Amino acid sequence: MAALPLRFSHGALVEDGQRTRFALWAPDARSVELELDGASFAMAPEADGWFRLNRRCPLGALYRYRIDGELSVPDPASRFQPQGVHGPSQVLAPQRYHWRNAHWRGRPWREAVIQELHVGLLGGYAGVMRELPRLAELGITAIELMPINQFPGERNWGYDGVLPFAPQNSYGTPDELMALIDQAHGLGLMVLLDVVYNHFGPDGNYLHRYAGRFFREDRQTPWGAAIDFRRSEVRDFFIENALMWLSDYRFDGLRLDAVHAIDDPDFLRALSGAVRQHIGEQRHCWLVLENEANQAQLLESAFDGQWNDDGHNTLHVMLTGEKEGYYADFQQPTARLARCLGEGFVYQGETSHHGTPRGESSAHLAPSAFVLFLQNHDQTGNRALGERLPALCPPQALRAATTLLLLSPMIPLLFMGDEWASEQPFLFFTDHHDELADAVREGRRAEFKGFAAFADPGQRARIPDPNALQTFLDSRPRRNAHSGQWEDFHRQLLELRRQHIVPRLDGARALGADVIGEQAVSARWRLGDGSELRIDLNLGPDPVQTHLPDSHQPLFNCTEAVHQPGTLHPSSAVVSLSPTSAAEPAP
Repeated sequence: MAALPLRFSHGALVEDGQRTRFALWAPDARSVELELDGASFAMAPEADGWFRLNRRCPLGALYRYRIDGELSVPDPASRFQPQGVHGPSQVLAPQRYHWRNAHWRGRPWREAVIQELHVGLLGGYAGVMRELPRLAELGITAIELMPINQFPGERNWGYDGVLPFAPQNSYGTPDELMALIDQAHGLGLMVLLDVVYNHFGPDGNYLHRYAGRFFREDRQTPWGAAIDFRRSEVRDFFIENALMWLSDYRFDGLRLDAVHAIDDPDFLRALSGAVRQHIGEQRHCWLVLENEANQAQLLESAFDGQWNDDGHNTLHVMLTGEKEGYYADFQQPTARLARCLGEGFVYQGETSHHGTPRGESSAHLAPSAFVLFLQNHDQTGNRALGERLPALCPPQALRAATTLLLLSPMIPLLFMGDEWASEQPFLFFTDHHDELADAVREGRRAEFKGFAAFADPGQRARIPDPNALQTFLDSRPRRNAHSGQWEDFHRQLLELRRQHIVPRLDGARALGADVIGEQAVSARWRLGDGSELRIDLNLGPDPVQTHLPDSHQPLFNCTEAVHQPGTLHPSSAVVSLSPTSAAEPAP
């Protein structure tokens, strides 16, 4: 099935070389005017709160909407904001970009090895392009961009965006973003995009003034009033956004941020259905969730994978011994890791330490439904001082955990700098000003008053100011004296994954995992060709006795210690693979 043509209801749509159709949903406005080329033009009111106008307009023209003769605002579906969130919007026709790799059809999900990265820290779209050959040579097969929708200021994680259709102007132009994706495809790299559909940022969001029905009065999220996905205009706004990124920019997939705050499975299924229908079967297109609710039902057909926060949290506790904050839900981590490797989610309906039940049974899902990681922007950047794992755990233990990450049948995700064992922190940074800057800084520090290390106000004052330029500069990953060794280690593991794991991933199923020591587990998976993959992991300080069946052939041992049959060394991982004929029947 070929991709279907798109017809957007929101925004400025170039209909031919000379005319543009402008459409704004403004149910709370009495009148709307289009401000264009120094003149104002009344927009015709239509049913259900729509205002529309079709007129001659050159490409590149700047425009705003004037609400009730009082307030001029950017288009909420603006395709570009050359002067930032408070400036005018620009008329664009992204279909005019000439794609050099027009025949790219993506890659199967089983081949995904993802690196998450922040465009701004790498120097904008042009800076990311400089990194692509190195990442492709290393064995990375997909990059995932943290949100690039227009946010206030020059620097931000991207989750404070307010204009979701407009690529961030401080990173480059829309054509430069397309060139980045085009080059990635030429190198065989997929490009995924992190999108935020659960809230708008605090600065530059004018929707409450003229389209308050975008939001619900009866539900609040950590970021304010919940978005009302019950309304067709709101659903269409976000579904059209997803289709724009996938069609106009040719992203290979989307990662939906914090869908537990959306709390509307019907909308999520509708978005997935629209994507599958419009993209068709001639392109691989992948949809991934972040979802604290662990809703396995969404992974049965609508979505391809979910970030496995349970897996990260369990491994983090084992590597660092930390048990404060949300890590309190992951005490007795060894048994929890065995459940994660054997069944996917740790929490499958149980009540957490914080008193909230969450999750659904996930043992029936394929391992590739789970995206596993040791670090990401959230888990690193939401630390008060942004420390990375090389500063928190011994290197040999990190090597063992990385072996599990890259050779398990789950989809691996690295955070930018992981392949170097970067020791630079990744900090929370913004570019707010005045009262909002003060509120963000003090709010950030107040988040950590419940942690022993920051109970004292003087200690909390050490937490970097998110708005300081230095906080942003300090977050750039850098190489160190050991980076070359770590890159070689990752290259070796990724080549083993490419040769021995990826070709067998279709049809893979978990066979279970056992606790074999205080901080040691043994996990097994039936791969698609009937062979059996086994990973024995010991993150403890003492050796553990284990038995490897004669049918299994060692694939990789991450420790330099002399292998002793039946002994799993401290801080080690041993990966083995059985021939097809030796595998046991699936349960």
